[in-house]
Amino acid sequence: MFAFRNAFRSREMTAAEAVAKTATGELVLIDIRDGSELAASGKARGALHVPMAAFGMRCDPRSPERLPELGSGKPIAVYCASGARSGMAKGMLKRFGYEDVHNIGGLAHWQRAGGPVERA
Repeated sequence: MFAFRNAFRSREMTAAEAVAKTATGELVLIDIRDGSELAASGKARGALHVPMAAFGMRCDPRSPERLPELGSGKPIAVYCASGARSGMAKGMLKRFGYEDVHNIGGLAHWQRAGGPVERA
């Protein structure tokens, strides 16, 4: 029974796939870390910065403050420092009604997959 249930779970996007899709504009990438974390380590090139404190306001389709990029219909990938907060963010996005949502882990996963980092 357990294997049967797992057969219907969606496969998680890898960080390497996210790097490739972000480079071609096929993916909306969101960094959910707070500003001090970005200042210390930069962010993935092409990522939108939406800290958890503003996540509901900036991502809920019913919010007038929703990011226009989220209406594109493109898959969405989220990351944080380790993957824990981005797991929560993925759950929130699913509850908001987004279907193709992925947690790619932390910024280090992005970097190990060859993803470029930009600093302010």
